[in-house]
Amino acid sequence: MWPFGKSLSARVQDAINQWPPLQELGLNIQEQGGNVRITGAVPRQAHLSLLQATVEGVKGVKSVDLSGVIVAQQEVSEAAIAAEEEAIRKATEASKLAKKVLATLEANSELKDDPIAVLQKGTGVVLQGAVDSQHEFNLAVQLAKQAGATEVDASGLKVVEGAKARFAAEQGGVNIPDEWYTVQPGDTLSGIALKFYGDASRESYMKIAKANNIANPDLIRVGQKLQIPR
Repeated sequence: MWPFGKSLSARVQDAINQWPPLQELGLNIQEQGGNVRITGAVPRQAHLSLLQATVEGVKGVKSVDLSGVIVAQQEVSEAAIAAEEEAIRKATEASKLAKKVLATLEANSELKDDPIAVLQKGTGVVLQGAVDSQHEFNLAVQLAKQAGATEVDASGLKVVEGAKARFAAEQGGVNIPDEWYTVQPGDTLSGIALKFYGDASRESYMKIAKANNIANPDLIRVGQKLQIPR
């Protein structure tokens, strides 16, 4: 779940919900080990193409099984069908951008192991997750643009020290040991939380305060050793 804050199945659902033709279909999503199986019904074959392209563009998805999705034709006018299928065709083409950006990031030696997710946003993309450094953050944005994204929203992409190692450990079901940090001049608990969690919220820095029995989070001293819980 880290660093996205949601399970893979929930992120697949979010990706599906970004497209109006798929939003109200009530599809069931099952996921195990990156293998996603979807069941339910869609009005036409074109919906399956959009569904396939959308789910394949989600970070962490290894395979997509749509054998449990049936095509239940609805009786509507030919004009309505043509209009809807044209809209779906355009959405399917657009959804391929997120997949292309993700493939570009995963092909880069510096970013391939970073937990980065890509969502479509019009002719641009939204980057979510975490990278190890500001250099990798800038590189991810640059590569997304080179892959064809007209705009890149990277507000959900955080710089977190040790992001690769932490994500790899969690994917492998390994418990991540707590780290220790020595307070430096100018440090604050919120700044330390940002360094290790990519998040300076009260919830994050109070997690550190609680682990170290710090009653006042505004009072830490240089040289103090802090346990950073995972």
